[in-house]
Amino acid sequence: MEWAACLDEYEKLVFRMNTPRVVIDNAVCSNATLVKVDSARRHGILLEAVQVLTDLNLTIKKAYISSDGRWFMDVFHVTDQNGNKLTDESVINYIEQSLGTIHFGTSSCSNGLTALELTGTDRVGLLSEVFAVLAELQCNVVESKVWTHNGRIASLIYVKDCGSGCPIEDSQKIDTIEARLRTVLKGDNDIRSAKTSVSMAVTHTERRLHQMMFADRDYERKPILQLCTDSPIVTVQNWAERSYSVVNIQCKDRAKLLFDVVCTMTDMDYVVFHATIKTAGDRAHMEFYIRHTDGTPISSEPERHRVIQCLQAAIERRASEGVRLELCTEDRPGLLAKVTRTFREAGLNVTRAEISTSTDKAQNVFYVTDAIGNPADRETIDAVRQRVGLSDLKVKELPLICHSKGEREEQAVGVGGTVLLSLGSLVRRNLYNLGLIRSFS
Repeated sequence: MEWAACLDEYEKLVFRMNTPRVVIDNAVCSNATLVKVDSARRHGILLEAVQVLTDLNLTIKKAYISSDGRWFMDVFHVTDQNGNKLTDESVINYIEQSLGTIHFGTSSCSNGLTALELTGTDRVGLLSEVFAVLAELQCNVVESKVWTHNGRIASLIYVKDCGSGCPIEDSQKIDTIEARLRTVLKGDNDIRSAKTSVSMAVTHTERRLHQMMFADRDYERKPILQLCTDSPIVTVQNWAERSYSVVNIQCKDRAKLLFDVVCTMTDMDYVVFHATIKTAGDRAHMEFYIRHTDGTPISSEPERHRVIQCLQAAIERRASEGVRLELCTEDRPGLLAKVTRTFREAGLNVTRAEISTSTDKAQNVFYVTDAIGNPADRETIDAVRQRVGLSDLKVKELPLICHSKGEREEQAVGVGGTVLLSLGSLVRRNLYNLGLIRSFS
């Protein structure tokens, strides 16, 4: 009995060590909900925590990350899309449950759908050709996300068979789909880099898109037309005394920014030990203390340059260029092929797209520019809307990130890095923000 009791206590200890402790507090901060997480540290757990919050379309206004040995503590200041604290009990309970199980890992399956992965050279009308092929092959597009960056395109498309409504499992049909799509992606000048693949399950969709574009080395390519002058500023320095590499990022704030940065660091096999994320107005400043998974800091100038390039690319991929068009109508076969063909015939290029269907209703978002990347003119947009349906296709302004009056009055934080903070000061500050000490001065 005594041995059994010892085993029971040991199992409780192991469970406690491996189960994150989650606290959601609406009392501490006047303009945000605090989400605190502490758990045993392992590679990727920070990304999973951030992913839970961003998948709910929550805005992370501030964050403090601190690791001590084999333990990590995070605190996130979050609001809903309207800038309000979280009050919906179902949302709060979901966060507690999801963050409380992240130690055991999460995987995203395709829910009975076939996943198509496409990468290649972007061009006007490419998406129209892709959806036309799928319609011809009797593939119903249920969900899809499309990103473009530096002249490259990556797309994850979930389909099912139009006739049966089931996943496409016939090997001959899968081979036909891959061959036809590869031909479309190759076009006239992308013989080598165009890639297609088919699977029944994938990882988190947006993480997979980052991985696809990273593998395609989009970060090494130059944009055909550089319209945006507000490029992210990324600096990397080594703090030799503590064996850290210190990454500072200053850029325009937007939804899911922290996810994109942490996702890229994680997939490049870097571990975040300490970090501070702040937003003021429409600007974001992030500082990360990282090491490689083998415990070493960045060790060469080429590696430093590559980290800077990859983080800049990660931030830019989701940047919304062009006019935002929202299509909401009854789903029907060939709908996407028809709509995107209309875009192509009007000379519009789709720079980003999010496709979804719910209870036979298509809810799609497209960001479009003209053929060379300039903002599309009003006459062209109006003509496209007339052809598709004025009540179905609407122009929407880009959603703004809400900030309280107090935050708007704060001074923007400049890029740090001229003087590296001491580790003791950083840890004390993070412990203060976690509520574990009363002062860090």
